[in-house]
Amino acid sequence: MRQLSQRAQAVRPSATLQVSQRARDLQASGVDVINLGLGQPDFPTPAPIKADAIRAIEANQVDGYTATAGILPLRQAVADRLAQTQNVQVTADQVVVTTGAKLALYALFQVLVNPGDEVLLPAPYWVSYAEQVKLAGGRPVEVAPTATLKVTPEQLAAAITPRTVAVVLNSPQNPSGVVYTPAELQALGEWAVQHDLWIIADEIYGELVYDQPTPIPSMLTLGGAIVDHTIVVNGVSKTYAMTGWRIGYAVGPQPIMTSLTQALSHMTGNPAAVSQVAALSALTGSQNPVALMKASFKERLDAIYPLLAALPGFRLPGKPAGAFYLFPDVQEAMALKQCTTTDQLVNRILEEAHVAVVAGEAFGLPGHLRISYATDKATLLTALDRLKKFMQA
Repeated sequence: MRQLSQRAQAVRPSATLQVSQRARDLQASGVDVINLGLGQPDFPTPAPIKADAIRAIEANQVDGYTATAGILPLRQAVADRLAQTQNVQVTADQVVVTTGAKLALYALFQVLVNPGDEVLLPAPYWVSYAEQVKLAGGRPVEVAPTATLKVTPEQLAAAITPRTVAVVLNSPQNPSGVVYTPAELQALGEWAVQHDLWIIADEIYGELVYDQPTPIPSMLTLGGAIVDHTIVVNGVSKTYAMTGWRIGYAVGPQPIMTSLTQALSHMTGNPAAVSQVAALSALTGSQNPVALMKASFKERLDAIYPLLAALPGFRLPGKPAGAFYLFPDVQEAMALKQCTTTDQLVNRILEEAHVAVVAGEAFGLPGHLRISYATDKATLLTALDRLKKFMQA
C-alpha cells in the first residue's frame, strides 16, 4: 500500500478534540467526568437567530448555492459592524465568509504560504495554527512568550529569517485569555510592517472581554501600513454561541480576498446558505444575548480564578481579561504529583479527579494546562473542588 502524503503524516490530531472525546468515552462508560477541555459556549444559540433561519428554510430561500465569498447582505453586515463597533471603514468586497473561522485560517495559509516559508507563532497559540501552516507546506516557528504570556517585537526579531512571511496574533488569546493593549498591538504591527510580513489577526474572542471596554480595538483600527498588511479573522461562533453553524469570515486587502475566494471556490464552493442567514441575523439583531453571556462568563471567572490560583502547584500570571480560558503554569504541580510531562498530569487528573483539561504542549507551551470555564458555575466549582482534593491527596 502506498504511504500517505508527507503533509498528512506531519499533522497531529487536535488535542482539544482528543481530550473531549476521551471525556465522552468515559462518560459513556458511566464515569462522572467534568469536561473543561472544549472551547465552546454552553449557551444555546439565541432564539431570534434560530427563528430567522427557520423562516428562511420555510420560504425556500436557502436551497441553492450562494456566492463563494458569501451572500452580499452578510458581507455588508460584517463591514457595517466594523464601522459601528470599531469605526473602521471596509467594503463588502473586502469580506470573505467561510465555513467557520478555522477554514478562513486554513485557506489564508494556503494563499499566503509557499513550501518552506515560515510563519511566526507567538506561544501559547491555538492548536490548529501550526498544523495548518504545515498543511500549506510551511514551517511554524514558535516564539516563546514573556512571563505575562505576551510576545514583544524583540522576541519576534530574534525568530525572523529570510523565509518568514507572516506572524499570527491572537487577542484575546486562546488558551490564556490574555488581551494585548492597543499600544502593544501597535508596536507589533509596526514591527511586522518594517519587515514586510503579513499579520494574521485572529480576533474571534474580541467581544468576550471583561473589566474593560468591549469590543477591544481591532488591528484594523491601527491605520495606515498596518492595515495594509493585516488580515483579520473572526466569526459568530464564540460571540453568539453558534459553533455548530460554522460561519467565520476574513477581512483584508482586496487582492488577498480575491485570491482567498478563488481558493475557497475549489474547497467548499460556499458556506451553508442557512448558516449565512443565521449569521446575518446575529450581526444585525439585538446584542442583548451577547451581553448576558458575557456577564455570565465574567461571573464564572470571578468565582473560580481565586480558587485556581490557590491550588498547590498552580501559578497564574494574572487574571485573564478575555475569552473563557485559564492557562496556569503547573510545573510545581507536576513535581508534587511526580509527573515528568504535562500529559501525565492531564491523564492523572482525568483518571483520578475525573476532570478533563488540555496539556500545554498542544499550545506550544509545556508545563501549562488549558482550563475552559464555558460551563455553568456550579459545575466549575465542583471541578475546582475535585482538583483541590487531587492536589492535596
